[in-house]
Amino acid sequence: MTAMAAAPHSAFAQCRAVLFDLDGTLLDSAPDLAAAADAVRVARGHAPLPLEAYRHACGAGARGLLGVGLGLTPDHPDYPAAAEAFFDTYQGRMTERTHPFDGVDALVANLHTRGLRWGIVTNKASRFSDLLVDYFGVFTSRGVLVSGDTTPQRKPHPQPLLHAASVLGVEPAHCIYVGDDERDIQAGHAAGMGTVAAHYGYLGANADPRRWGAHAHIHSPIDLLQLLPGA
Repeated sequence: MTAMAAAPHSAFAQCRAVLFDLDGTLLDSAPDLAAAADAVRVARGHAPLPLEAYRHACGAGARGLLGVGLGLTPDHPDYPAAAEAFFDTYQGRMTERTHPFDGVDALVANLHTRGLRWGIVTNKASRFSDLLVDYFGVFTSRGVLVSGDTTPQRKPHPQPLLHAASVLGVEPAHCIYVGDDERDIQAGHAAGMGTVAAHYGYLGANADPRRWGAHAHIHSPIDLLQLLPGA
């Protein structure tokens, strides 16, 4: 399938920068996230679960993964210890099976060819995002990395996106934000950016990205190029 535009936004015609979510948008990190969550589950005496049981929850981080693996919510008294065990386990294996989605290399190269700046805005803590982004050479040309602890607010608040645009020196109205979660689209709208829903990502259980109000929809990373100037 190809890119689909749901509603026009001036950023697509006047784009100077593209911002991306990380997990589920640029990186397929589900295998390592799920393995870390399942290790915590097994260590607590439960039978292992397959990757597909966790995949839809990977965009929600520890909250989503421990919800699947242990049925825990953040207000449960056992959650903090389980979350720290998950974080420690994940940090020790987060590049074992994680890889950029097919087409990300070509997409980034094409953005450079078109003279467009680009960056990453993720809710993932810098403890993990810094190491991950530096590990993969395809991301070396990024102009900015905003992590979940870079600014006081996290997505769906617009502050991380506005900070990224400021670092790049580009007006938010000339930026596009691409993500695979509804909060990505909410943050993009709040920041005044063009928004793109990545249907190939983790999305969340029973999510329908067509209802998120994104300006456009893509089914693979390379589809984005059809929406940008010079297509």
